[in-house]
Amino acid sequence: MAYVIAIAGKGGTGKTSLAGLLVKLLKEKKLGSVLAVDADPNSNLAEVLGIELKETIGTILDRISRHPEMIPVGMAKDRFIEYQVQSAIQENDGFDLLTMGRPEGPGCYCYVNNVLRNLMAKLIRDYDYVIIDNEAGLEHFSRRTTRSADILLVISDATAVALRAAARISLLAKELEIKTKRKFILINRFDRQIDRIKELDLEYIGNIPLDRELAKLSIEGKSLLGLANDSISLTALRRIGDRIWRQN
Repeated sequence: MAYVIAIAGKGGTGKTSLAGLLVKLLKEKKLGSVLAVDADPNSNLAEVLGIELKETIGTILDRISRHPEMIPVGMAKDRFIEYQVQSAIQENDGFDLLTMGRPEGPGCYCYVNNVLRNLMAKLIRDYDYVIIDNEAGLEHFSRRTTRSADILLVISDATAVALRAAARISLLAKELEIKTKRKFILINRFDRQIDRIKELDLEYIGNIPLDRELAKLSIEGKSLLGLANDSISLTALRRIGDRIWRQN
């Protein structure tokens, strides 16, 4: 059974970049097979990981909806969808990537959620680690396509608006009855602890100082897997990562 790390946070806090760096560290530490799931409709995780995005679950479902005749005679629709989604998993050196894409259209909500829920349950059994890059609204979880996570890692910067968003995410996770073993908050691009964190229903795990090398790669649209191993952000994230990984 996979160890699931769900990442959430307000847009612009560096959530997807840190998701990519966690994939890099898992690959570096050789802790087992890794599936990165991009559950944010903006679908930027592939770029962060230096992968050319070829297919998303959203485009697959849209294509099947528009062309139901593509389903082979004698094959159940749910089996065909599962096969197509499995084919959309992009295999890479040290990790695989599955991109959700935009939400499906009206008329297939419950049915598709059920298919995706069953598929995600199978995938979680097939990997040692699953890292899910969510949008701030935890849309992937609100649809109940995944019911639980070992770690909920909320990314924030030092601004008041980002910290308020972190508080809302924590509350939403509770309202959605998402089962988590631990809920952490990580402050990005800041080198000191913030007193206001004590007011949040989240466990403070640490800070990632501003890393100009990481920012340069992001601005240039280059893969963060190429970030130097002794970079500021990776050095800080390694210390934090020891509290995130599965504890044997």
